[in-house]
This record gives sequence, C-alpha cells and structure tokens, in this order.
Amino acid sequence: MKIDNSQFDAEKATDVSVEMPKNFFERMSNRIARQSSKTDAAGPSIETKEALRLLQNYEETRQGWFWSTDKDGNLTYVTESVAQILDKKSIELIGTPFTQLFVDTQQSDENQRTLPFLLTKRSKFLELQLQAATSNDDVRWWEVSGSPQFDHFGEFSGYRGSGKDITSQRQSAQDTAQLAMFDSLTGLANRAQMSKKLDATLSTFQQQKRTCSMMLLDLDHFKTVNDTMGHPAGDMLLKQVAKRLLKAVDDAGEVGRIGGDEFQILLPDWEDRGKLGELANTIISSLSQPYTVEGSRCIIGASIGIAISPFDGLSSDDLIRSSDLALYAAKGSGRGRFQFFARDLQQAAEDRKILEDDLRDALSREEISLHYQPVVNAKNNTVTGFEALMRWNHRERGPVSPAIFIPIAEDANLIGPLGEWALQRACADAVKWPGNVRIAVNVSPIQFADARLPEVVKKALKSTGLAPARLELEITESVFLAETDETDDMFKALKDIGVRLALDDFGTGYSSLSYLQTAPFDKIKIDQSFVRGATEPDSRNGAIIAAIVALANALDMETTAEGIEALDELEWIRELSVSHVQGYVYSMPVKDEDVHKRFETGDWIIMPEGPAKQRSDRNSMFRKVKLIHENSCYDVMIRNLSKTGALIEGLVDVPVGTKFVLDFGDGQIAVSTVRRSMGQQQGIEFEQRLVDDGNGGLCTRTRISPYLIAAAGMEVPNMSADFYAKKRDDWQHKSIPSFYTTDSWKAG
Repeated sequence: MKIDNSQFDAEKATDVSVEMPKNFFERMSNRIARQSSKTDAAGPSIETKEALRLLQNYEETRQGWFWSTDKDGNLTYVTESVAQILDKKSIELIGTPFTQLFVDTQQSDENQRTLPFLLTKRSKFLELQLQAATSNDDVRWWEVSGSPQFDHFGEFSGYRGSGKDITSQRQSAQDTAQLAMFDSLTGLANRAQMSKKLDATLSTFQQQKRTCSMMLLDLDHFKTVNDTMGHPAGDMLLKQVAKRLLKAVDDAGEVGRIGGDEFQILLPDWEDRGKLGELANTIISSLSQPYTVEGSRCIIGASIGIAISPFDGLSSDDLIRSSDLALYAAKGSGRGRFQFFARDLQQAAEDRKILEDDLRDALSREEISLHYQPVVNAKNNTVTGFEALMRWNHRERGPVSPAIFIPIAEDANLIGPLGEWALQRACADAVKWPGNVRIAVNVSPIQFADARLPEVVKKALKSTGLAPARLELEITESVFLAETDETDDMFKALKDIGVRLALDDFGTGYSSLSYLQTAPFDKIKIDQSFVRGATEPDSRNGAIIAAIVALANALDMETTAEGIEALDELEWIRELSVSHVQGYVYSMPVKDEDVHKRFETGDWIIMPEGPAKQRSDRNSMFRKVKLIHENSCYDVMIRNLSKTGALIEGLVDVPVGTKFVLDFGDGQIAVSTVRRSMGQQQGIEFEQRLVDDGNGGLCTRTRISPYLIAAAGMEVPNMSADFYAKKRDDWQHKSIPSFYTTDSWKAG
C-alpha cells in the first residue's frame, strides 16, 4: 500500500472548518482509559461520559474519524462516516483488515514505507496520506495517524488512530502543481515546463549523440482578431489553435504555449529537414483554416522557425535563439511560411533592426515619397487613375524595396503614421490632376481596424479639396480575418463619406464569396499571381479570371488586372473582358511631376509596350561551393540547381559516372554522380533529392553530425560558425587531384 508523505499548506486548503488538534484522539483515549480504571460498580464516571460524548460529537461533524484494530490488524472500531464513504455499514467493516480501507498497492517510492510494513513493525505513524478504496469513481484521500496499544502486561493489543479527509487540500496542491507546469488556458505545457523538458532532453541526447528539433510558432494576424473581436474571443481562438496543434503533431513531440500567441514544439530525434518541412506545412495549413468563434468566422495564419540540435545549438538557450531567428526571418519574408535556421540569419536580423530604426526617422528626413502607377482602360488605353505606391530612398542604402520595409513598418507599429501620410500626400497630388482621374491608396488591415480611419479620410479630403468620389481605398481580404459588426460599421462609415472601395489582391489569401454579398466594393483587383502563366496551354488561371470577371459584372463592380507585363497577357486579359489594366506593359510607377506633364496636353493615352510573351522564371544561380573527390577539394560554381541535380562549372573533362560530394557549407553535403560532361561543365544528379528550405530555396535533408566531426578532433562545445568550413579545409590536398580546374567561371 503506497503512502504519500507529501505535505500540504493548510492555509491553502479549501476546507476552512476547524482542524482536530494533533494527538486529540490519543489524549482523549488515554484520559478515558485512566478514568475507566477508576470506574466502580456504578458505571463510567461523569468525566468518562463527557469525554466519550466529545468524541461522538466530533465524529458527527465529519471533521475526522477514528479507528482501532486488534493485534492481528483487523478493525474493532471505525467511524460510521468512513463506512458510508466506502458504501458500507460500519458493522460490515468490523473484523476486516484495516489495510482494506485503502487502495491496495504494495509498491512504495524511495524513502517511503508501506502501511502493512509499519503495522507489522508496530510503529507509530503520523499523517500518512492514503487513497480510500471507494467503490465508485469518486477519488478520496485520507490522512491517517495511529499508535500501537499495549495491555497491562506490556503485550501488543492493536492500534488506535484517527483520520481526516484531505481530498480538497490534495486537489488544491495538484492544481497548484498543474498551474506551475501547464498553461491554464489551453492545457498545454507552459514556458517553464517546456524549458525543463528541453534542458533534460538536450542533456540526455548529447550524451547519446542524438538529435532534437525545435519549432517556434507565432500566429499571424492574431492581434487583429483579438483586438476586433475582444480578448474572450481571442482566448477561445487560442484553445482551438492548441487542439489543432496537438492533432497535427500527434505523438511526434511535445507542444507548449510559451506566452501570448507563441507556441513551441519539441521534436526528439527529428533532423530530416524534408520531414520537418512537411510537418511545418501541415501545421501552417491546419492553423490557416477558418475558425468559428462566438458564431463568427475568423481566419489567422502561422509562421514557424525551425532549429535542430546539435547543428544549430547545443544548449537550450542556443537552440531557442536559433529558432527565434528563423521565426523572425519567416515572418519578415511574408508570413505563413516556415524557415530553417541559417548562419546568416543573425546578421539579417541585425540589418532588419537597423532598418526599423531608420524607418522611424524616414518621414522626418523626407526619404519617403509616393510614385504613381497608371490604371488604364483596357479597351482604349486611356489612363483613368493611379495607384499610390510608397517608395523609400534610404540616405545610405539607396532605394529599399517596399517588400522589405512595409512588413517592418507593420511589425513596428509604423504603418499607421506612414498610411496617414500617404493618404494626405496622395490626395494633395491628385487634386491637381484632371477631375475625372482617380487616385487609389492602400489601406492596411491595421489602419482598417483603427476606429479613427473615417476621420483620417475626411481630414485628408477636406484639407486638400479632393472630391470623395475620386478617392479609391484599396483594402485586402485580410480585413475579413474576423467577421464582426465593427467590420460592417467601418465599411458603412467609409461609404457614407462617398469614397470608392476596391478589394485588392482578390483570391490570394482569405477569399470567401460571402463577404462580397455585404461589403460595398466598387472594384475587384485580380492579383498578378493569376495573370502570370494564364496564357500557358495547361493553365487554369484563365478560367479563374473569367469567373472573377463574371462575378464582378453580376455585382456591378469594375475589375483591374494587376502585374501585366507581356503583350500576350494583355491580349488574354482583354478577351476575358477585364475592364482595367495595371502593369509594366503600360508604365512603371512615375513621380507626381511626370503625371502633370503627361496631362498637360489632355487625356493620357498609353500604347502598350513589352515582350511578346511572358518568360517563365528561371531557376538559375551563381554560387561557389566545394566539391570533394578522393580526398581532394575543388572550388566549383553552381549554374543551375534543382531538387534532383545541378549544373556545375569549374572542372575540365570529368568522366560521366564519376561520383563525388558537393559541399554546400554548414554541414550540407550531397552525394552526386556526373550524368553529362561538356568540357568544363557537368550535369550532376543527387543521390538524395534536396528539399524546400521554406524561403524559396533548397537545402539538404540532413547534415553532417557535429558529433561525428568531433570524433575527428574538435569538441562539440567549441563548435563555431565556421566549424564545418575548418573541417572541410582539412580535407583539401590530401592526395594528388584527379581533375584540372578552370577559373573561367570567375569572369562570368
């Protein structure tokens, strides 16, 4: 019978009734015994009767109970309330072993004694915690004390003792322990528990030369949903996220919530980056599906950073830091994706922080400007409006791509001030243009969620004198992350001003035909991802565009196709009856002064120019890598790279069938075979396919274990950023080279 000797703080117990004084029963029984020895023929004395009455009253309060046994350990007395809890009568318990009152187990932990052992040794015991042997699922715990009894001759006669119910105290202690290890909202392991688990895992795995992966996950757009729908709804959403995470990860690892909308996934013995990427994509896909919260539909996303021990860190701090840098890169490159840790991410994070600091002062330094890209009538090539596009000309770096600084502005809470400035400036410029020309300004989801937006729009229109009908606000589908009354109210407030509304990047993220029924859009903008490749024979993009146009026509909306660059795309768009076109086939974004000049002679008509056909993106690269063959190391250049092979340059007349190792650095190697050889170029096939790195690139599934390289002379704890490079250089010139090299690629 297992005895739990753990102690509980009485002040934290939920039972606030009066506690029985320690040794109360022992003192009272001794007192009764002394009085009984003096009892004459007249019966028990008044004092004895009073003592018995006190004991009886105490039993009736159910604050505690009493028991006694004979020398064989069988019950001779037990309080009636104990029998009731066990679904018996006290008379049924008399004569049964005292140990049968409790859950029977003969196991005991270190430094603990079983109850049968103590009874056999006739030892006194105090406040032993035992589980009651109830007949149903009602779990009860009792705290039991007992003292051996001896007769006048010193012979052992049995036990007397007391007990009390400590179920509530024990549950309170368990709840406290639960709170210390698990997140109270989701039930997942909390930061402290995950840290403890990670420390223990890494410590053990380093001794056993095993690997372990860490995923750090952050929810995309959760703050928007939380702010618009309220914190209770946000909590409900987090609970659903936790359930989806547990289902996706299953028994592959442990999932924890480490705070806010950030989660951690520990994956012991995972190092295959192909499988890690597949799991990451599964998680991202699962978490990006719509949720129903308080009867409303909402959508969020997820970004994931992945680090693998021992490659990316040996200690918990190192591995968490690496996964955090990878997560930072994933969010910075567009969200809704995963990223493996790489050595250059630290520098990239530092550069991004510098850009963020510089962006805070960019407006005051007048480094931010607006350029305007024409929106053209597809039928007659007449410019009908412009889209305002923000540009940043950094004082030292020069032009910084909007794809870089706009996400930084959103993360740094700078998009609001930048958006207000852009709206004011665009209206001020547009009021000088012909009265039939519109100006379109992008409104970020953060701005849309700001209740001040209608007043900001009114202020810009009033201060510049621009007619409301000439202003078009472009709103992305992400404003529908949470379907709330506030969203509908915002649309109504903007339409009441008289401005036009355009649905931007339709079909790229959170498309739902339901919101087109209620949201008062005047235009649908077809994203360039549908335009690109629409003219290819097997493409279904044309059918999608035709469906969007038909939908827009049915809802009395205009359509604009974005990103048109080639003449064949333009012709295709016209055949599909898209009303407006925007893209390089007509014009790149231009400055305000150029717009004025073009309108000086009347309407601005642009004749399309560009390539006849859009060329598919090439998977080309120019990257120097190491090639290892028979203990010799060569420098070669990769010209083209795919998952199955590459075109390399730098060696002369390598025979077909030659096998070697291509070293991409950072422990990434690919065993390769030459399939084609053309002078100083070789087409090679990888023995194992490369996998996506989550950021548009490729990487090897596995890497050389630092533990294996450490066996060659370097201790793993001393591993540095150039750890692999040092070991790789040790291989160079170990034997006479088999191939001639050429430096002709350096001139290319």
